[in-house]
Amino acid sequence: MAQKYRYNSILWPIYFLNGFQSIAWGGIIFLIVPISRIIWPGDPSHALEMGIMITTLSWAASISGLLFGFLIDKYSRKKILFIISIFRGIAIILLGFGVEGGGEFTWIYFLILISMFGVFAGLSWPTVISLSNDIVPKEQRSRFFGNYEIVRSLTMTFGFVIGALFMQTGFWRLFFWIAGIGIIMFGIIYKILSEEPKRGAQEEELIHLLKKDNLTYDYKISREMMKRTMFSKTNIVALIEGIFTWILMGSINFLILNLIQNEPHNISEFSTSIFMVLFGLTGGIAGQLSLSRLSDKFAQKYMNARVFMIIFALIGGIITFALFFFIPWPHLSIEQGKDVFFLMSFPTIWLMGALFFFSRSIFSLYIVNQSPILQYINLPEAQAQIVSWNQFLENLGRGIGPALSGLLLVLTQYNYQQTILYIILCILPGIILWTFALKWYPNNVNFIKSILKERADILKSDLN
Repeated sequence: MAQKYRYNSILWPIYFLNGFQSIAWGGIIFLIVPISRIIWPGDPSHALEMGIMITTLSWAASISGLLFGFLIDKYSRKKILFIISIFRGIAIILLGFGVEGGGEFTWIYFLILISMFGVFAGLSWPTVISLSNDIVPKEQRSRFFGNYEIVRSLTMTFGFVIGALFMQTGFWRLFFWIAGIGIIMFGIIYKILSEEPKRGAQEEELIHLLKKDNLTYDYKISREMMKRTMFSKTNIVALIEGIFTWILMGSINFLILNLIQNEPHNISEFSTSIFMVLFGLTGGIAGQLSLSRLSDKFAQKYMNARVFMIIFALIGGIITFALFFFIPWPHLSIEQGKDVFFLMSFPTIWLMGALFFFSRSIFSLYIVNQSPILQYINLPEAQAQIVSWNQFLENLGRGIGPALSGLLLVLTQYNYQQTILYIILCILPGIILWTFALKWYPNNVNFIKSILKERADILKSDLN
């Protein structure tokens, strides 16, 4: 318990920083329909333009990590986190100054600032991975990522609820201003309160040596070592699978929101946010609290436990997600779609809630197990870079998802069932690849441990 308290006491500003970034990110992702109405008042939702906007956000984040992620493995994570917090906060604040009803001009203004936000937000996750690898004990990794994901889910959903309320009441600018100021504020707090941890400080082979003040782990990733470790078979599985899984995940929210918030269903943004809190948020939190502890427990006993859990999450998650589009959604007027209590009288809404609850619970297994796997099969000096590669490909998929979904909707004449059946095919490569990884993962872990053991021996000899 002492170690758990310690890492949470160190990383608490990062939880808040994650929260405010998630509020902003969630506001852009989930409020695509009201944002479209801000830009083009009176028009139907511009699915293609809004899909391009979300794609730009994801691709900007992925490219920045790919280009600059290696800097996180070389320089102070504390300073980098502060710098990116300032710039991503400024971008969100400026969104609040957009011209309402400006059409193409406002769309381009939003597109530029969302790109800026994406560029700096894209460096956040690699920085957190690198820091957590040196702060969080290995036997508590899933719990840390579960806590981090709970904060993200809570604040993203909270941002959706508050953002939807602000946008329905005309105070949408305030939403962006609050989110941007929060990002800057907690970036400053973390810089003031934190210390830069030693790299490798939580590795079993190095943990006792690096407690000595005069010893540091100063290795940098070489081209040869990169080939031997970062291009291991399990790393390649994670990289390729990430593209396909996140094409699917990037499509799900886009399709669901366009389905239920437009004619003939007309469920309002605020009503949608209430259902997301009531069912999706509780499902995600339940999964992350219970299944993260279970993951850590099983991973200590069985090396392949995390791989099995990812396979289960992919299969179970896609089945429950896909069923959304085969529910007989009610046809509603705009006023009926705003009445939450009226909507709750439909059995369809409760069926949707059950699917949302279980889909979020099951998919949380993927979230809390993928990052520890990547940490275990890579060296301390490569943590941010490998995650940047993975993030690039995941965001590539996440960005392709909305644009592909928008295109498929147009081609199928807005046939959502046909569109989701095409999108579901994207999950199959991930399931197949992780099944192969059951054989490769233990060998890759042991290889990293052997390298760290050799380096620990060198540090010992230097100390003597």
